[in-house]
Amino acid sequence: MELCGGEAVSADASNALKVTTGSSRFEASAEGSTVAHAARSLSETFALPAADDGDICHVFAINTVLSDRLEVTWELPGGPPEGEPAPKFTVLRMGERTLAAPDVAIVRFACRSATLSGSIPAHIRLGVESWSPTEPEGDPEELTDAYATVAHCFALALVKELGCENDGRLEPRASLAPA
Repeated sequence: MELCGGEAVSADASNALKVTTGSSRFEASAEGSTVAHAARSLSETFALPAADDGDICHVFAINTVLSDRLEVTWELPGGPPEGEPAPKFTVLRMGERTLAAPDVAIVRFACRSATLSGSIPAHIRLGVESWSPTEPEGDPEELTDAYATVAHCFALALVKELGCENDGRLEPRASLAPA
């Protein structure tokens, strides 16, 4: 599926998007809303202390209101994950730490790459979050797995675009088993 630029969305993530949004048809992404654009932006701003987050893209199902969307974002948190996550999250074995819930998933990974300056790895947080005026509908466990799958897919596309060593310790497919 060509959503958010190119082939960022795998077949697994395409099925997971149907679970999270209830739709299999989506609006075309804006021209600059791509994983490749986000990777360039992240690598250009990596050394600047003021710029530490950005959008990758927004996903809109066809025939939905603008307030009903998924937002895919990146952030440079400054270090590895610390502390205990909020109780709503399930911790999964992907990257440094992955958190998933029925309306959001966060994949954190370390990236050492020629495109990112410095000798220490960059710690990157990729999030997929529902922005909807209504609560998610469906089985909470299925929704949690779906958000984790979509977040993993975008994180894997980003690590490949950045050229991260060892793909940021992300496997080719999402690992949905709790840690």
